[in-house]
Amino acid sequence: MINNLKILVHQGKQYIPDVTTVEIPGVFRGIPVISNEKVDEKALEEICPSKAISINPVQIDLGKCTFCGECAFAFPNKIKFTTTYKIATNSRERLVVKEGEENLIVLNPDLIRKEISDYFSGSLKLRQVCAGGDGSCELELGASGNVNFDMGRFGIEFVASPRHADGIVITGPITKNMAEPLQICYDAMPEPKIIILAGTDAISGGIFAGSPALNRSFLETHHVDLYIPGNPIHPLTFINGILDLIRKR
Repeated sequence: MINNLKILVHQGKQYIPDVTTVEIPGVFRGIPVISNEKVDEKALEEICPSKAISINPVQIDLGKCTFCGECAFAFPNKIKFTTTYKIATNSRERLVVKEGEENLIVLNPDLIRKEISDYFSGSLKLRQVCAGGDGSCELELGASGNVNFDMGRFGIEFVASPRHADGIVITGPITKNMAEPLQICYDAMPEPKIIILAGTDAISGGIFAGSPALNRSFLETHHVDLYIPGNPIHPLTFINGILDLIRKR
């Protein structure tokens, strides 16, 4: 018992008391800031491996961005990644960060369906589907429920069966082989149900966008309730995005 107390005193608390205000170390890349500095925009555009950067004016689409940081390394006076992790939104357009603007990515309350806060504000059970993902986002989603982040304290949990779920969390670019299983899983969930896209691959296809091995028709016929950018996503981005979506308004 004494040894356990010594460890507690030495290490401090291993969990994050308030996941809505904690700061992330500088190695994390969150929302970027794009200055009005004049640079070779064509070279800047071509450096992006996922075509997330467009020019005239310079913009970065976080739904396509892999957060590799190559643009910031090559043009440090033009682009700087901050440690702001609250970058989830329910509007695809709000993921586009623009040059010279103070970009704050938040949810659009007008797009949130009333039944979401009515039914899920105190508890949300989610079924995660890896639709061709590389495992990185899946690992971070698993970390969201560990002792450090503990999203279960908010009633947010992953379940094994879609019949027990209130919503589906999709990771990966949605390959042809996973298109039908994804639809089957979604159909098995009771109404009302929500759809969450977690990670760059799920939102846009990422570096696999346009590949003939993908079938993203599911997203063309269903309403997406939350976009969570990142490659991979961070547990704090995921948890704060969910909390913003389901909170009472």
